[in-house]
Amino acid sequence: MDKIKIIAVVGPTASGKTALAVRLAQHFDGEVISADSMQIYKGMDIATAKPDAEEMMGIPHHLIGFLDPGESFSVSDYCKAAHEIARDIAARGHMPVLCGGTGLYVRSFLENVTFAEDKCDPALRDELNRRYEQEGGETLLRELAAFDPETAAALHPSNSKRIIRAIEIYKTTGVTMSQAVARSHDNPSPYDVTAIGLTFADRSRLYERIDRRVDVMVQSGLIEEAKSFYQKNVGKTAAAAIGYKELRLYLDGEVTLEAALDRLKTETRHYAKRQLTWFRRDEYINWIEVDRCSDVFEAAIKIIGQ
Repeated sequence: MDKIKIIAVVGPTASGKTALAVRLAQHFDGEVISADSMQIYKGMDIATAKPDAEEMMGIPHHLIGFLDPGESFSVSDYCKAAHEIARDIAARGHMPVLCGGTGLYVRSFLENVTFAEDKCDPALRDELNRRYEQEGGETLLRELAAFDPETAAALHPSNSKRIIRAIEIYKTTGVTMSQAVARSHDNPSPYDVTAIGLTFADRSRLYERIDRRVDVMVQSGLIEEAKSFYQKNVGKTAAAAIGYKELRLYLDGEVTLEAALDRLKTETRHYAKRQLTWFRRDEYINWIEVDRCSDVFEAAIKIIGQ
């Protein structure tokens, strides 16, 4: 069976992935499949930098804004949906263009990772949830890193669901999550992928873009969106979105707006660094240094044409 040709645009937040993916979709008559674990939720538009109609430029975008924040959505759920969409796009004669910075989504989808049913231990999960609330995510993340550093490196301390699940899998099976993922590559990938990664030779340039993006988000109504978000019944995963949790302290009157925004910028920079660390492991990614490239689109076209 012939493999489906697909373009993937990956990299850290604020690197310009969306703009490049849209231009490539225009050039290759494609449609964009989002690979962002927070853009899947409805209403979380500004905090997750969800592309608006102007940014989409008429290109169909999939797996964006379709899920209520209170609902859970696993990596397995994402892959099942993304595979179906990619097949449909290709069947209609168009090019699937994967775009996003959630490394676990990208790798699991492109490498056709299969997800077996894992053992559950409700009592252990309850205990880990209690510890997370009392001791914080940093503590549990350090515990996870002691036996599964690869998984720990890809997670943020606020991602309680995946931290707890990774610890639970190891304690109930004796197998780490990263080992389970490695063992799950039973079937070859159905994709002929050209992956393009956006990075910066001078990391400070990326951090400047992140700071500017946060300022624009605030001007666009981020504070009002966060206030509305916390007035609703939302799930833990959605509530962990960078942008909302930092502003929660300001909304609760615990810190000034300036302090909250400084923390937001810092957390976003840390997240970008983790994204780069994750994607650097994937040797099939062709990297473009945005700050050293006069035309990122043309550079991408040359890579795809190789």
